[in-house]
Amino acid sequence: MGPGYFPTVLAVLLVLLGLATTIRAFVIDGPPVQGLALKAILLVLGPVVLFGLALRGAGLAAALLALVLISAAASVRFRWPVAVLLAIGLTAFALLVFVTAL
Repeated sequence: MGPGYFPTVLAVLLVLLGLATTIRAFVIDGPPVQGLALKAILLVLGPVVLFGLALRGAGLAAALLALVLISAAASVRFRWPVAVLLAIGLTAFALLVFVTAL
């Protein structure tokens, strides 16, 4: 076991879980997919890309605040006060863990 053992095992488990989910989707009958929620998909995937691009230039705090606030808008129950509190809490936790603790 070396330093890459845990990430490798985790990646294999995630691939197996993905394969099992995909196979299950083709085997078990269910209701057909009604439509593609393109807005929600873009509001979740877009901020992740933005986070990766903004991390070096803007810093962890600004990139994470943008990620959480934009991603939260994908929810049908989106409310600004809750999203702002969530963004502040997650950013504070991430700064505490990744800047202070590590």
